[in-house]
Amino acid sequence: MARNATNELLQKAKKSKSDEFYTQLSDIESELQHYKSNFRNKVVYCNCDDPRISNFYNYFALNFKELGLKKLISACYINQERDLFNNVEFERGCFYEYTGAEGEKIKPSSKDIIHFKGDGDFRSAESVKLLMKSDIVVTNPPFSLFREFVAQLVKYDKKFLIIGNVNAITYKEIFKLIKENKAWLGINLGRGISGFIVPEHYELYGTEARIDSSGNRIVSPNNALWLTNLDTLKRHEDIELTKKYFGNEVEYPKYDNYDGINGSIQ
Repeated sequence: MARNATNELLQKAKKSKSDEFYTQLSDIESELQHYKSNFRNKVVYCNCDDPRISNFYNYFALNFKELGLKKLISACYINQERDLFNNVEFERGCFYEYTGAEGEKIKPSSKDIIHFKGDGDFRSAESVKLLMKSDIVVTNPPFSLFREFVAQLVKYDKKFLIIGNVNAITYKEIFKLIKENKAWLGINLGRGISGFIVPEHYELYGTEARIDSSGNRIVSPNNALWLTNLDTLKRHEDIELTKKYFGNEVEYPKYDNYDGINGSIQ
């Protein structure tokens, strides 16, 4: 029942285009430990992350020297919509570039932040300009814009490690990448991603929803995954096979609408 309840939460978020699911530092550490050799002398871009609060930014800034990073760029979108009765100037999207130089602040102050001319949407020209300066994109992008997000990464030939809903692998654009060995699943998925931090206005659905010791509101949908094109040792582990297809075809009928079979790994 908990799975149904938390899935309902994500469906509500999808319908309302609300994508305020923030990744916990513990989940980032759990996944990133498997990719450390990929980051040496690279520019990492977290293009859906406010550098003042993002755990992705915190992870890379705190581990900058250990990973051997060249630069860390963190940028965020800020909604600039106005209503008819409010003419207050809204804050613009912003970004911060951290180089690990001696005396440079890990935690940016307001005066260190650089504001975009626009809202900081990852599709904007300003954000794309930063993307072109980077080597690897690591973030939790808006689930409602996942197809567009991945398409942009492919267009600019970027390495990436990103979080998405497990249903994303059924999107024809994503499935094609997996089929062509241009992207694959990361290490953790499902309950391997322990939960997301959500804002105050989100209802805490499901038996695994909680408030942590820091006061963060956590929901655990158990249906997220990491998608990447960074190599890991796990990709090269042999799968222990127990049965051959030829001679047992009757046990593996083909799909009605696709030339493929369904196998299982115990």
